Amino acid sequence: MYASEAGDGWNVLCELNHQPIQITDIPMHDDPDELEYADRDELPFGPSKSQIKRDKLALQVLAERMASLPRAELERLNLSEATWAALDETPRIKDVRARKRHWKRIANLLEREDMAAAHALMNGAEERERAATAHHHALERWRERLISEGDAAMTELLEQYPQIDRQPLRALVRAAQRDAQHHKPDAPRKLFRFLRESLSSD
Repeated sequence: MYASEAGDGWNVLCELNHQPIQITDIPMHDDPDELEYADRDELPFGPSKSQIKRDKLALQVLAERMASLPRAELERLNLSEATWAALDETPRIKDVRARKRHWKRIANLLEREDMAAAHALMNGAEERERAATAHHHALERWRERLISEGDAAMTELLEQYPQIDRQPLRALVRAAQRDAQHHKPDAPRKLFRFLRESLSSD
C-alpha cells in the first residue's frame, strides 16, 4: 500500500493482485484539531464565539445602565475622553437603530476601561435603588394601614418611630380617610409625603 498527494487530500492506494486500486480519499486538515472539533465554539482553548457574544451583550447592557446614572456618579470612574464623549452623546440619539449602534460603540470603548471599578459602581447604584424602592413600598404600606386601620396603625407607627410629630400625623390620617371614601387622592398624597419626610433618615 502507498499514498500519493492529490489536490487537497491524499489518495490511498493498495495493490490487489498486483493491480493498484484507489480505496478512499482522506481530506487534509491544516489544523489537526479540526478532526476532533467540528464546531469552533467547542474548541478547548480561549472563549467560544457564544461566550464572546454574551460578553458583548453584557457590555451593551452595562453601557445603558451607565448612561442612566448622573454624571456626578460616573465621574468616580477614570473614563477616557472617548467614552465620556460617547456617553454625553446618548441623550441626542433618538432613533432605535442608531441607539443600538450607539450601545455597541460604547461597549467597545468599555473594553478598554477599568471594568472592575465600573461594575462596582453599578452594583452600588443598584443596591441603593433597591433600598429606595423597598423604602417607598414600606411607606405605601404604612399609608394604607393608617387609612384603613386608623388609631391602631397610628399607635404602632409611633411606637416604632417616636420622632414622628403626632399632631400633624393624626390630622393627615383623618383627612386621608375622608378623601379615600370619596376616591380623592390629595390627602393620601399629603400623608405619603409627610411619612417620607418624617422617615427619610431611617
